[in-house]
Amino acid sequence: MLGLLVYLLWRYARLPLWHIAACTLFGYFLASSTVGPHIGQLATAAVRYLSGLDL
Repeated sequence: MLGLLVYLLWRYARLPLWHIAACTLFGYFLASSTVGPHIGQLATAAVRYLSGLDL
């Protein structure tokens, strides 16, 4: 999800390449930390919640 967000920001908001590199490195190091599984569970719960909404 973060990769899609960064791509959209690069494409439409003219995000500089060094910001993309910083986002990628931050995501990589965050995912390999002890907080990574908790973030994954939170993202899964958020997607399930949003998919259940009737818009």
